[in-house]
Amino acid sequence: MRGVDLLGLASGAAVGSPLRTALSVLAMAIGVAAVVVLTALGDGARRYVLDRFASLGSNLVIVLPGRSSTGGFNPANAITSTPRDLSVLDAAALRRAPAVLRLAPLSVGTSEISYGGRLRETVVAGTTAEFMALRRFALAEGRFLPESDWSRATPVAVLGATIRAELFGNREVVGELVRIGDRRVRVVGVLAPVGQGLGMNPDENVIVPVALAQAMFNTNTLFRIMVEARDRSRIEDAKQQVLEILRARHGGEEDMTVITQDAVLATFDRLLTALTGAVAAIAAISLAVAGILIMNVMLVAVSQRTAEIGLLKALGADPKVILGLFLTEAAMLAVAGAVLGYLLGQVGAFGLRLAFPVFPAFAPGWAVLAAITTALVTGLLFGLAPARHAARLDAVIALGRRP
Repeated sequence: MRGVDLLGLASGAAVGSPLRTALSVLAMAIGVAAVVVLTALGDGARRYVLDRFASLGSNLVIVLPGRSSTGGFNPANAITSTPRDLSVLDAAALRRAPAVLRLAPLSVGTSEISYGGRLRETVVAGTTAEFMALRRFALAEGRFLPESDWSRATPVAVLGATIRAELFGNREVVGELVRIGDRRVRVVGVLAPVGQGLGMNPDENVIVPVALAQAMFNTNTLFRIMVEARDRSRIEDAKQQVLEILRARHGGEEDMTVITQDAVLATFDRLLTALTGAVAAIAAISLAVAGILIMNVMLVAVSQRTAEIGLLKALGADPKVILGLFLTEAAMLAVAGAVLGYLLGQVGAFGLRLAFPVFPAFAPGWAVLAAITTALVTGLLFGLAPARHAARLDAVIALGRRP
C-alpha cells in the first residue's frame, strides 16, 4: 500500500472519531504547551538575572566584608558585625592596585527624605564621584557628586528619578534643599531612569558623599567596595591584587570576600539553566500521560475496527501494512498535538511578556525542539502496542467479530 493511501486511511479514521481524536490531540498539546511555557519562564528568569548583573557595570570585582557569600541587597546589612569591617581607608588603599581602573566605596542605610511637606522612606547610598562611571549611570539633570576628598561630608545629593518625581513633580529640582534625616542637603543632580536592579532600585535611591552617609548613620564601615578592572583580561589580576592589599592591611587575615562579576554570572547561569531543565523534565511527564492516552485510544480503535482489519487482511494486506496504518494514525495525532501545543505555548509565553514587560519569557530553541520531538516519539512508542495488536489479528476471527 502506498504512503498516500496509508495517510488517507489514517486521516479518515481520525476524522471518523472526532471526540477520540480531539481528546488525544488536546492531551498531547497540553504537554507540549506546558514544556514551552515553563521553559520560557525558567529561561526568562535566567536572562533577567544575567541582564541585571550586566547592568551593574562591566569588569566588576566586588569586595564584601566578612567571609560570606553574596546575597541580595538589605539595608540592615550596611552595618556589619565582622571582626574587622571594610573602611574608606581600605578602599583608598586599593587605588594603588595596577589592575584597578576605578573603584567606589559604598555605605548604605535607610532614612527619610522630605521636601515641601512631602516625606517618604528611601535608601541612602554614600559613595564617590567614580560610582557613576563604574555603574554606567546617566544624568537627567545637573551633575553627579563632586570630585573631592573622601573624608569631606559635603552636604549634596543626587536623586533617583522616582524620588525626584514624588517630591518635586514637574518643578525644578537642581539647587533645591531637601532634608535627609536631620540634615539639610542641596540637590545637585538627578539620575536618568534605570529600573529595578538586583535588590536595589537606583530610581528610588538618594546618593550622597560617602563621608556624609557614614556621619548620618554613625558608622565608619562600608557595605561594599565596587572595583572595576582595567579590562576583561585583568579581572582575575584585580581580584588577587585586591585580596593581597586588604590582607596586608588586616594583619594577614582574609576576613573579606572578593567575588568577580563573571563568577557570579556563571554561577547563576548554571543554577538557572539546571532549573529550566528540571522544570522542562517535570512538564514532559504530561507528554508521557498523553502518550498513554493515545495508546488507550488506539486500543479502543483496534477493537472497534476489527472488521475493517479483517477485510484488509482478506484482501491481501500484509501485517506490516496494518502496523503502518495504525502507527501512521498515532503519528498524525502526535504531530497535530505537538503543533497545537507549540502554538498554545507561544501564546502563553507572549502572555507572560505582556504581563511582565521586563521579563524576557522566550522559550529556548532546545526546549521547543525537545518538546516536539518527545511528543512525536511518545506518540509512536505508545502507538506501537495497539498497532502490533492489530497487525497480529487473524483475518477470519477479525471478520467474525462485531464492534
